[in-house]
Amino acid sequence: MEHRGRGAPRPTSFAAGTDRVSSNAAELYDRYVLPEVEVLLRVALAMTPQPCDAEDLVQETLIRAWRSIDRFDGRHPRAWLLTIMRNANVNLHRRRRPHLLDDPDAPPAGDRQHTAPSAESIVMSQTLDAALEEALAELPPPFQSAVVLVDVAGLTYAEAAAALDVPQGTVTSRLHRARRRMRSRLLRMGVTVPEVGA
Repeated sequence: MEHRGRGAPRPTSFAAGTDRVSSNAAELYDRYVLPEVEVLLRVALAMTPQPCDAEDLVQETLIRAWRSIDRFDGRHPRAWLLTIMRNANVNLHRRRRPHLLDDPDAPPAGDRQHTAPSAESIVMSQTLDAALEEALAELPPPFQSAVVLVDVAGLTYAEAAAALDVPQGTVTSRLHRARRRMRSRLLRMGVTVPEVGA
């Protein structure tokens, strides 16, 4: 990895493409991505036991973030980056073991039929998304971070704990309390939700 400033890595491919990238993209990258590099490395080390693999994963994450920074809306940068990292990690393993991740019972890709969602399901989905977003926004920041990392970004409890630099039990507790609060808020909004386990 190349390093810049406070030791934060920048993808080696930047040099070749810098003249094609807007200064706005560079500013967004500096604002949203660089402050999260240490967290990315910590989580990468939780995902893979080999430090060199963890560094490769961070490098791949930074390259992907750079390529899509213009499309990032600025909300939850850590969750956005960790989602990129999780996808990059899945793709790396898929390249190494391309057939082990295939579902043996699934029909070939060409045989799958895709049905368009109904108008009703689209409206219901949008309504629920808006309600969830509102309930999430009302959570205290520590609870909000746990929900975003685990339920939105798809991290495991261990990976979220590494990202937040807290014990795994703290993540579990925050998630439990956050989900309870969100459920109560959704019920007050008239949204039917399943019972949360104890």
